[in-house]
Parts: sequence; C-alpha cells; structure tokens
Amino acid sequence: MTGRNLSALRFFSLLLLLPGLAGLIFSAVVSTHYLQTLPRLPVPAEMRMIPRNIHGVVVYQTEAEDRKLTMMEYGSVGVFAVGFVMGCVYLRKWGIEQALSAEDPDLLTEESK
Repeated sequence: MTGRNLSALRFFSLLLLLPGLAGLIFSAVVSTHYLQTLPRLPVPAEMRMIPRNIHGVVVYQTEAEDRKLTMMEYGSVGVFAVGFVMGCVYLRKWGIEQALSAEDPDLLTEESK
C-alpha cells in the first residue's frame, strides 16, 4: 500500500471517528436532558407513552422523541464503528509498512549466503 493510500485511509478514518464520537456525546446530552425533563409516568394526553430507561430511571416520551434519539444513537455508533475499523486497518497496514522499511538489507544478504 502506498503512502498516499495510507494517508487517505487515515483521513477517512478520522473523518468518521470524530463525528461518530461527537454524535455519541450529543446523544448522551439529549438523553440526560430527557432524564431531567420527561415525566416518570405515562401522560396519554401528551402522547408520552413510550418508555425509555435512562440510568435505571424510566421516563415516558413521544414516539417522535423515541425515534429521534434511537436514530441518533444507532447512527453515531455505526459511524464510529466504521471509523474505528478503518483506523485498525490503517494501523495494521502502517505497522507492516514500517516493519518492511526498517529491515536492514545487509542482514538479508548475509542470511542468504
């Protein structure tokens, strides 16, 4: 793998890791906000019938709130996971390239004699 390909792999890995991590942090903030503001009992008049367990406390939310937070959590985890896998591939390829470039050519010729 060329140095240019490794740079691109590193770039795209970071391009996915950082927004994925930011999304996870933002969904944790929204979840904490829900914990503080949403009712602990169902409120049918407000359509707050969907339970969500946040740190051991059950709060009730609307279907739209549930869908929004769930999509945010799963999307962030997915983006972060793809970036993480790409980062692992980058580190593996970079390590192999470093090992190959660090080999001493004189040692290889002495061993073949």
